[in-house]
Amino acid sequence: MKQPIIIAVDDDPQVLRALTRDLRTNYRKEYKIMSTDSAQEALNALKDLKQKNETVALFVSDQRMPEMLGVDYLTEAKTIFPNAKRVLLTAYSDTDAAIKAINDVQLDYYLMKPWDPPEEKMYPILNDLLEDWQMKYIPEFDGIRVIGYQFSPKSHEIKDFLSGNLYPYQWYDLESHERARELMELNALEPKDAPFIFFEDGSFLTDPTTREIADKLGLSLQTTHELYDVVIIGAGPAGLSAAVYGGSEGLKTLLIEKRAPGGQAGTSSRIENYLGFPSGLSGAELSRRAITQATRFGVDFMSPEEVVNIEIKDNYKILTLGNGKVINTKSIVITTGVNYRKLDTTGVGDFTGAGVYYGAATTEANGCRDREVYVVGGGNSAGQGAMYLSQFAKNVYILVRKPDLSATMSQYLIDQIDATPNIHLVPCSEIVEAKGEGHLQELVIQDLNSAESRTVPADALFIFIGAKPYTEWIQTDMLKDERGFIETGRGLMQYPSFKKVWKKQREPFMLETCLPGVFAAGDVRASAMNRVASAVGEGAMAISFVHKYLAEI
Repeated sequence: MKQPIIIAVDDDPQVLRALTRDLRTNYRKEYKIMSTDSAQEALNALKDLKQKNETVALFVSDQRMPEMLGVDYLTEAKTIFPNAKRVLLTAYSDTDAAIKAINDVQLDYYLMKPWDPPEEKMYPILNDLLEDWQMKYIPEFDGIRVIGYQFSPKSHEIKDFLSGNLYPYQWYDLESHERARELMELNALEPKDAPFIFFEDGSFLTDPTTREIADKLGLSLQTTHELYDVVIIGAGPAGLSAAVYGGSEGLKTLLIEKRAPGGQAGTSSRIENYLGFPSGLSGAELSRRAITQATRFGVDFMSPEEVVNIEIKDNYKILTLGNGKVINTKSIVITTGVNYRKLDTTGVGDFTGAGVYYGAATTEANGCRDREVYVVGGGNSAGQGAMYLSQFAKNVYILVRKPDLSATMSQYLIDQIDATPNIHLVPCSEIVEAKGEGHLQELVIQDLNSAESRTVPADALFIFIGAKPYTEWIQTDMLKDERGFIETGRGLMQYPSFKKVWKKQREPFMLETCLPGVFAAGDVRASAMNRVASAVGEGAMAISFVHKYLAEI
């Protein structure tokens, strides 16, 4: 396989030599390092590399060069290799230009000169960027390949599972991809048995369940402790944060996730208001970084695995999993988050996975190329999904019941939507029917002011509405509010039944449920602030209360 390329550009020969030396020292085993003192020469070389089917992973360029500014060179380079990461080298006096470039041309990062020692000031940044690039990079014929029909619910389930668990894959549509037909003929497969998933070792599964895929990928981890200090149920931002802090503070920690890490945030195409990431990051990036951190601290991770029951016995908690396995722990943190509410409209349920999707914008965006796409919802998730889909679809229509987005969406997203010509807001409207043969083809939309309805062509519908807490699996006497969110801390005092179930002399800790030693954090908790950063904070806070509880028993 050809090595991906890192290209360095700086007109100062001495700086270029130092830059090339440092890049080769750390990356020459995995990447081919190329360097030049001319931005124009670099652009000419890029066109030649593109023709030869080479791949560029990273551009590193000085800002002040006689032929053109580094920002201009990186902008031009992006048109040739759009997926490559781009880093600008700047002097202190040029930092304003670099920060502006992050916003204007989606620069990935800037490095201050001098960068010595590179082990502290260069390599950590480039390592993160290259790891992210590698996660998204799918070489020809390597990695996992999924073959199926575009509007097959089972194909969607497989793609969504792989994406959620951070496994890159290639999608081959049986109706249009030549390579799909070649693989089918080579392995004597019949289209009626689709979908198929092919692995790097040449093996494949026919119409597999997600459990079969997980077993093949080695996702089903065996527990390493007979008794855990804390088990965290749900690997959204709150659960991932709790896992990182639990592991880093020496607790025997197990993280269990039903589907894939990241929760709703994990499906977000771009989170731009998360502290410390000026150019934003995707939910998948956040999940990957957090899982890597947690694993490094010795946290056990089970996915996909479902907890179906919690039993309290003295000071111990017994968890029963969907496969019948039992887990013993001293404490629990519930971070199962929320699910999007189902759109209870005529016809919508018939096309789930076949043109109608809940979240999943990043999974199905490529199948929406040059198509008419509708988004239902006025929150940040809907806005982020619409922005991502606009890069693929011919038109994206955002349907909301309100007259505008100001009450439900962050202003930065509203500004981006207003500036995107193929995104159209459809206010004061709702869907009253979905139509199609085998897959979604039309939507009937009603104007809430005039009550008039119209039928429009629709190739895909992405739903981002409501927040239904994932708590129906909890069979114990855990107190919840009228919507099903778990009550914690002093909020428990309002319930007459609290004194019957609470067995301690003290009041519950802030994030503690009515069951001592069982905590809740993130969106699943009543009165929680529905933001990624607050969920991360609550996850960390829950571990501090776990320590206090463990000190009692």
